[in-house]
Amino acid sequence: MEEQNVPAAAPDPAPVPAQAAAQPAQVKPSRTRLWLKAIAALYAVSLAFSFTVISKVDSAMKSRSREMDLSKLTGLGAGKKDAVAVIPVFGAIYQTDSSKIWERGSQQIARRIKSAAAKKEVKAILLDINSPGGSVGAVQEIYSAILRAKAGTGKPFVARFGDVSASGGYYVASACDKIVAEPGTITGSIGVIFSASSFAGLMNKVGMRNEVIKSGKFKDIGSPMRDMTPEERKLLQTLIDDSYEQFVAAVSEGRRIPAAEVKTLADGRIYTGRQALKNRLVDKLGDLQDALDLAGELSHIGKDPRIYRDADPIDQFFSILDSRLSFFSGASLEKAINSSPRLEYRWYGI
Repeated sequence: MEEQNVPAAAPDPAPVPAQAAAQPAQVKPSRTRLWLKAIAALYAVSLAFSFTVISKVDSAMKSRSREMDLSKLTGLGAGKKDAVAVIPVFGAIYQTDSSKIWERGSQQIARRIKSAAAKKEVKAILLDINSPGGSVGAVQEIYSAILRAKAGTGKPFVARFGDVSASGGYYVASACDKIVAEPGTITGSIGVIFSASSFAGLMNKVGMRNEVIKSGKFKDIGSPMRDMTPEERKLLQTLIDDSYEQFVAAVSEGRRIPAAEVKTLADGRIYTGRQALKNRLVDKLGDLQDALDLAGELSHIGKDPRIYRDADPIDQFFSILDSRLSFFSGASLEKAINSSPRLEYRWYGI
């Protein structure tokens, strides 16, 4: 029998130690972790670099934005700096400590007049008045601030009338060097008013009575809990007459019109801008631009002057909105509820 050549079986490979067999599986995860750490480090560095660049760009943009906003708000460029400051006097004029950014009490307006007059670049001040007046003390505070600024700086003041500049609004304007009104502006109402409500009839109907202990018979004068006596009316009339004389004197001095002639115009009646011009209560008919041109001419910086405004646009928007609402409501609800009787240079026609 022929022998067949059968290939010999390959010898079994030598056994590999378990530690050596497992080593390749450990090398791969180690390298992966190393790469992940490197990528994470690079990512962190890139983030830090990005934040640094963004922060610098943001700071630069904010700085430039502030400069642009300041230039826009004040109207002052890098070159010509002379300007006319425009200070709005909107709505009813009262003293207030309100925290509302759009409230403009007499204290705030007086401070703004003083601040604007003290600035070297401001050569004239324009009061943009749209007001029916207000309390006697508040109106006189603004009036005094104008006279003080004029005496201290010699800078001209121009008043511009919008929809309404009556009673206390006109009192404030009489301190200015010139007055510009629209032909249809409502102005005048030169006079004083004191009003007090009486709930005595209502209280009698419902059986209520108010008990008052007072040091003198006039201590509760103007109380809404009882009717006013003839003697009290006479006393209050003396206050009205004295405040009225102060109003007439202010108009006479500011407008250079004899007091006797002012009194013929100051019976509380209102005038249009055209009628006021005929009676020498205003100097010129025109709009805000005409008033700005006049202020520029009086301060020798020419027509179409640069405008300086120290009010934030949002502040001014709410101020205008509040003044519009106050015209139609007569006064804010808060004032109507919490107000006490007071002497007022105010027109209540709207």
